[in-house]
Amino acid sequence: MTPTTIANYGTWRSSITSDSIVSGTIGLSAVKFDDNDRYWLESRPSEGGRSTLVCLNEDGTTEDITPKPFNVRSRVHEYGGGAFLIHESIIYFTNFTDQRIYVHKKGETPQPLTAESSLRYADFVLDKSRHRLISVAEDHSNNNTEPENKLVSIDLTTGEVKNLVTGADFYTSPRLSPDNSQLAWIAWHHPNMPWDTTELYLANINPDGNLTDITLVAGGKNESICQPEFSPDGVLYFSSDRRNWWNIYRREKDGNIESLYPLDAEFGYPHWVFGESVYGFADENTIICTYNQDGISHLASLDTHNKSLTDLNIPFTNIAYLEVQRDQILFTGGSPTQPTSVVQLDVATGETKILQQSSNLDIDKGYLSQPQQIEFPTSNGKTAFAWYYPPQNKDFSAPEDTLPPLLVKSHGGPTAATTASYNLRIQYWTSRGFAFVDVNYGGSTGYGRDYRQRLNKNWGIVDVEDCINVAKYLAKQGEVDENKLAISGGSAGGYTTLAALTFYDTFKAGASYYGVSDLEALAKDTHKFESRYLDNLIGKYPEEKAIYQARSPINYIEKLSCPVAFFQGLEDKIVPPNQAEMMVKALEKKGIKTLYVTFPDESHGFRKAENIKRALDNELEFYTFIFNS
Repeated sequence: MTPTTIANYGTWRSSITSDSIVSGTIGLSAVKFDDNDRYWLESRPSEGGRSTLVCLNEDGTTEDITPKPFNVRSRVHEYGGGAFLIHESIIYFTNFTDQRIYVHKKGETPQPLTAESSLRYADFVLDKSRHRLISVAEDHSNNNTEPENKLVSIDLTTGEVKNLVTGADFYTSPRLSPDNSQLAWIAWHHPNMPWDTTELYLANINPDGNLTDITLVAGGKNESICQPEFSPDGVLYFSSDRRNWWNIYRREKDGNIESLYPLDAEFGYPHWVFGESVYGFADENTIICTYNQDGISHLASLDTHNKSLTDLNIPFTNIAYLEVQRDQILFTGGSPTQPTSVVQLDVATGETKILQQSSNLDIDKGYLSQPQQIEFPTSNGKTAFAWYYPPQNKDFSAPEDTLPPLLVKSHGGPTAATTASYNLRIQYWTSRGFAFVDVNYGGSTGYGRDYRQRLNKNWGIVDVEDCINVAKYLAKQGEVDENKLAISGGSAGGYTTLAALTFYDTFKAGASYYGVSDLEALAKDTHKFESRYLDNLIGKYPEEKAIYQARSPINYIEKLSCPVAFFQGLEDKIVPPNQAEMMVKALEKKGIKTLYVTFPDESHGFRKAENIKRALDNELEFYTFIFNS
């Protein structure tokens, strides 16, 4: 056994470099069946973040489907998703550059279906009997008001767009019944977000294609509905959190709502993007579903007749984009030792097959830190959750009686969640001798509605205190050096980072990725989807302006006395660059060590390989300088 090199924590050499991460990593999402062909979407940093459809053909060959420069990506709600539909080898997709819908027959050049306009499209369903698509649309034609969201139909011959449903602030998930006689959809209104309050509607479709007899099926105050689906025999199913957890329900023929299998677990998701799926029908009596319990994804078979749930034993702990075609299942799956992959499962045999991996790097397990789920004490006698990664590098060990620096990660959203999936960006740190903790602070998804609502009126308090308390907990446990604590986060996580650094002195340094420093500016200058998000997280604006001012780090620069790094895309419409620039100027004026790195060609979140690499390496250099100076 080769002896290890003794070196200080945080200085270990690692083969997990930023170059290897961006060159060998792609994003995988939106898996689909089309008869015996299987499709998925790849987001490629090496191609400037371009999203392209890939097909595994029936004969076993794999091919890129979307030709350059087309980019399969919607901008509805800015976060997009649900950007394509495939039927009998014909693809309908939204192109990122112009947001038009294109028709693409394999082997041919995509042709525009919709005209150039101010409309954006997402979440398609094919109404074959009426030769049209049904879609969510977002109309940006009036620059003086917020965009109008609606459900529309698009004629497949002429490209003519007609309104089907209007009046709500937001729409998602149009779904046709098997006989094309009914349409279901979800709607919601300001100031709610889709994980707060949504409404599920059902309507009949007239021979002329218009809707009649619109009925509210479920939802309303304090109930979030997601993923309506019709069973093969025409029964409407959906996921609801009316009993704290997103569980699966169905609408009986008499209109009554029935719970299928009550469980303290999430059979649902926060609707940040279109096109997500947690269940599908193998037949009229069998649902294949994934649920999240205690931060771990499970795959199961739900018998809708006997109302029984049977777990399927598979080696994946994070499952998304579930698609079902009889006894064949597609999903994206990952685990602490398995990169996120496109996976096909044969239910009858239990055999799983990896069709594509997000990373092609072959990393020795001796360099991989294994996550440990921790539940730690936090404010008000409560507990919160996190994934802790200790330093790990088989070639190095630290001097005796020393402890590693800790990097606390505050995820975005903030109604998102972190998982224990294989993540080379975490291993980048742990293989260099950093400890890393990924926090599911109060407000995160995966622990029920009550846990998610801890953040209501308390953004900038609960999330910050949870991040601080997990750092203190790990220091008290003797895992990390209490004098070398750092915090990093992007978007909403960037706000949590800046608030923790400004209003508390626990952390010695931090990094904000496109984070919020001025809550008032965010309330007055952001996109429609999130324009009223802060009503629930903080309070109504401007009525409760004082709270916004009190929780904005930009107003309390005098309290900030530790170094901060900022990473900002200059095309960001969600958190505009002026948020970072105001903070940087104030810090520089005060003489505090500051790093400001801008990316002229990036928006909210970095997609290009060179930019991801530059940000990661700069953050490492920043902490190395701070902790060793």
